[in-house]
Amino acid sequence: MSLEDGDPARPRGQQVNGEVSGTPRLRGMADRSLQGTTAAGDSRTEAMAEGWKPGPALGDRDVTPGGAPQRAGQQEEALMTELSELVQKVVKSSSWWERHGVDISILACSFLLLPAGFLCLRSAQAVPFLAGVLTLGVVHHTLTVKGSHLASHNALTESKSWGKVWAIFFIELCSAFTVEQATYNHVKIHHGYTNVIGLGDSSTWKLPFLNRYVYMFIAPLAVPILTPLVALDLLRNVEWKAALRTLCCMFLGFYCHYWLLLHVSGFQSPWSALLCMLLTRSLLAHPYIHVNIFQHIGLPMFAADRKPKRIHLMSMGVLNLPRNALLDWSFGHSLISCHVEHHLFPSLSDNMCLKIKPIVSQYLKQKKLPYNEDTYSSRLQLFLQRYEELMVHAPPITELVGIQ
Repeated sequence: MSLEDGDPARPRGQQVNGEVSGTPRLRGMADRSLQGTTAAGDSRTEAMAEGWKPGPALGDRDVTPGGAPQRAGQQEEALMTELSELVQKVVKSSSWWERHGVDISILACSFLLLPAGFLCLRSAQAVPFLAGVLTLGVVHHTLTVKGSHLASHNALTESKSWGKVWAIFFIELCSAFTVEQATYNHVKIHHGYTNVIGLGDSSTWKLPFLNRYVYMFIAPLAVPILTPLVALDLLRNVEWKAALRTLCCMFLGFYCHYWLLLHVSGFQSPWSALLCMLLTRSLLAHPYIHVNIFQHIGLPMFAADRKPKRIHLMSMGVLNLPRNALLDWSFGHSLISCHVEHHLFPSLSDNMCLKIKPIVSQYLKQKKLPYNEDTYSSRLQLFLQRYEELMVHAPPITELVGIQ
């Protein structure tokens, strides 16, 4: 997907953080609150790379004598071009199995585990029953998070037609969301304007009326209920044919899950089946919410008319978490340990993001660009300590300085 650096127009149907002032206050780079937040302990966040020297402010509209912004912009574009060429060599030398096969196999294995999960729920014994809940919970999040994320970026196949089919299947049937709005808000807005205030600043994840403990530990349990409700509200912004298709897919997905619990797992009452649906669909809801806020909120934010070029926007505003077997399987590498790589090259599959990770990290560090990394526990501690600042108040805007 080609990303423009021009001034963004406020998109139709896009939620904008109402707390952001119309005349944002700019702060200097020396302000520690703007540097990728580093928690106590083992944090390895490198929010602002060493070697940066103050210079003329860079922005898409900045004009200063001597053409300094143009030269700086050309240098930034050259960096992205050079990195893209390095990555492209790896992609071209990779087999279909590496580009798509590994992730398709993970999704296929998840489907194959479904019968075992539903049959385990027939047992009256605690261990098999809990094994069934765990199996269905992991499978559900693999299909709805990993599958939907890859499908939204058309990373499962090189065919656009099949990509559309997989997007409808994973996003609408499995996840109960609408393809058009999911793709628009995630791919076009979040990826196109990462950490840009009012556009891709992750403000839709904020619920400032909740306190830190309710938001971090209780509210995630409501994700299976809130997701279809939000989807129904967003159907107002799509064509009636797409809305009808989404409604049919959402109903079919819910009904199939419900029917299997009654007729295969042997639940005796509708309420017990619905409760089991809620339990399995919210099994990994906590890390799902946490990952979405840990990797962007608390890092530098930018005004729409004063944002850096792509390579700096993504390296400054995105953070990687460590490898985790459960989350790598259920969410995918591109959402966990390779999020920086994913934002730089969003059309690559999870396995390819993992493969190019050494190249991207080495290149960014070599060029003295930020490569943000931190642990899950460190970010959790940070958000609990600074919840009001990060999740309630409007984020400060980073003032860009020249890179010499």
